[in-house]
Amino acid sequence: MVRNSSALRTEGVDFYYYENDGLVLRGVSLDLGVGELVGLIGPNGSGKTTLLRVLSGLLVPRRGQVYLDSQDIRGLDRRQVAQRVAVVPQELVMPFAFSAYEMVMMGRTPHVRPIVGAGPRDRQVVAKKMELTATLNLAERPFNELSGGEKQRVIIAMALAQEPDILLLDEPTVHLDINHQVEVLELIKRLNRRQGLTVLATMHDLNLAALYFDRLVMLNGGRVVANGSPAEVLREERIRQVFQAAVQVREHPTHHTPQVVVLPLT
Repeated sequence: MVRNSSALRTEGVDFYYYENDGLVLRGVSLDLGVGELVGLIGPNGSGKTTLLRVLSGLLVPRRGQVYLDSQDIRGLDRRQVAQRVAVVPQELVMPFAFSAYEMVMMGRTPHVRPIVGAGPRDRQVVAKKMELTATLNLAERPFNELSGGEKQRVIIAMALAQEPDILLLDEPTVHLDINHQVEVLELIKRLNRRQGLTVLATMHDLNLAALYFDRLVMLNGGRVVANGSPAEVLREERIRQVFQAAVQVREHPTHHTPQVVVLPLT
């Protein structure tokens, strides 16, 4: 996919949570182009979730800059950022008995005027996004009683209700069985292809990342160690070194993407 311009960009980002701790992100420069579908991969503790939070403006870099379009994200207020960038977390636990519809309506918060509350257009947007994510039939059901796959689709609908240009997802397939993993990834790819949504998602499963994302960025120790097509990034020797695992990389039988086969130690 040809990138027209930069949607979200970092330049030399360093980040640590506490001053006496080591850097979680080290000199990370990443350019997410308009309309791109990018997977962020790496071992546990490599900085994937932290980078997503920095990109969304939830965390401020200790060094370096984050640009939304050409604007420094620190110069924008939270409402402005939320109207452009939506985040889908790994897991969302609600302490109250909100319905699926009420959950999705929360996504309209950046657009709803204080005191006035949600209007006809807000309800129209929510209905449209629930229809798009096949969750309209779940509207009256309590969110906490939904299955894992249903919850994930509702959370994506809530993010889409923000009407963002950019969607950041943190392990969107975590805790899902293979059928629901594919269902969610097909939805994400469809949103990218048909709606032109710019997508960056952290992924644990390297094979699904290779199948569904046009570009992969690999983090290790808080640094970008590879950035390119799945075939360029998922090299056997690199995976062995970064993930400390014995693997073979083969070609998918129908899609010609790399597939990682894990080898037993004995």
